[in-house]
Amino acid sequence: MELRFRSEIIYWRGPAPFTFVRIPEAQSDDIAEIASMVSYGWGAIPVNARIGKTDFYTALFPKDGVYLLPVKVAVRRAEGIDVGDEVAVELSVGGA
Repeated sequence: MELRFRSEIIYWRGPAPFTFVRIPEAQSDDIAEIASMVSYGWGAIPVNARIGKTDFYTALFPKDGVYLLPVKVAVRRAEGIDVGDEVAVELSVGGA
């Protein structure tokens, strides 16, 4: 499944500080439909992602009815983005 969308970089303090992109509801609903086929446990879903010119591999996880895409520091630095910035995201869900 290939998805494209725009969303804001958000900060989540949690047990450790992280930044994420909140996957919009429509795309989260699409992901939820195939989650059982692509999840490797705990609801985590492997994805190949691209923000700008930076490709990275990570896993989405469900939170409050949508999915969150972790955005690593290296990605933020490479693209010059920070919390509050809106970014264009490309996802390949179930990527290896």
